[in-house]
Amino acid sequence: MDRVILHVDLDAFYASVEEREDPSLKGKPVVVCMFSARGGDSGAVATPNYEARRLGVRSGMSIKQAKKLAPDAVYLPARRGFYKEASERVMETLRGHADSFEPVSIDEAFLDVSESTNSDFIMGAETARLIKKDVVEAEKLACSVGVGPNKLIAKMASPLDKPDGLTVIMPDAVESFLRSLDVTGLWGVGGKTKKALADIRVETIGELTGVELPRLIEIFGKSKGRWLYNAARGVDEEPVSERGEREQIGRIMTLAEDTRDVEAIASTIDGLALEVHKQIDEWEVLFRTVSFFAVTTDLKQHSKSKTLPAPTSSLEAIQKTGRKLIEKFLSENDLSVRRAGIRVSNFTHPTGQKTLHQFE
Repeated sequence: MDRVILHVDLDAFYASVEEREDPSLKGKPVVVCMFSARGGDSGAVATPNYEARRLGVRSGMSIKQAKKLAPDAVYLPARRGFYKEASERVMETLRGHADSFEPVSIDEAFLDVSESTNSDFIMGAETARLIKKDVVEAEKLACSVGVGPNKLIAKMASPLDKPDGLTVIMPDAVESFLRSLDVTGLWGVGGKTKKALADIRVETIGELTGVELPRLIEIFGKSKGRWLYNAARGVDEEPVSERGEREQIGRIMTLAEDTRDVEAIASTIDGLALEVHKQIDEWEVLFRTVSFFAVTTDLKQHSKSKTLPAPTSSLEAIQKTGRKLIEKFLSENDLSVRRAGIRVSNFTHPTGQKTLHQFE
């Protein structure tokens, strides 16, 4: 089965969150900074928005240098905890679209959608468009998405149409896509590697494909030499997988229409529960906690959770608990639900004893 991999990158994330919270910042150059304890303008730029970037401001630049380039920009201190909360909500939205999910950083993630798209890149592009729409609806944030046959190509594709872009690189277009790019266009190739390649008169990825594997191993060592050889050809077999043990499994979906109807919401949750249960079976885990989460028409996210008396792998447990949580949520909130999701967590592994399949 051909793989369809998405790389999602939130555009100018820190600055975009600040603009969302203060709409008066829209259209102005905004620079989010990591100020040092020394005070004054000591410290570095964390994220400039696109207006500030057009003035030459870049991430990692000293604040003093940034102020020389953009003296009239709005300079704000970074609020890492606040951005982390926004990131977690976005990542939960992304998880709901993924067969396999891998967060890379606070503002980036890989999604493997090969199974859900039947390895169809047109469907993969539609999934990417839906993700972009859902992230805007849930968090009022824009993202750029790269779609490719592996992580390497998807990652390289995502910045090509920023901001708010979507770039699809089909498998048969990989060679032509890579050929004329500078070697630093390869994800993971920096200045040191570029210099070493320049020493053997290699500047483009196309030229890199002309270097034999033994020569690359001689220069860079076995591991990196082999990686460069494969990467230049667009080959990357690394799977999309969450680092460490997964703490939860969830799915989320936009409803056909905003509603407060228990049956309509529960029907959606029942379908999502089937997908969650399939993943539970594949991982061979038991869960104890079921959570219902919703995005209401004011675009705020809500959640309700219940911890069961014993670990289970029961589909019925997810669906029945989900319905009770829906009813509880609606009794406490007046707004209609726009998006609904279900999540299980608090995992344990079976140890051979009988598990709880009878749920009350």
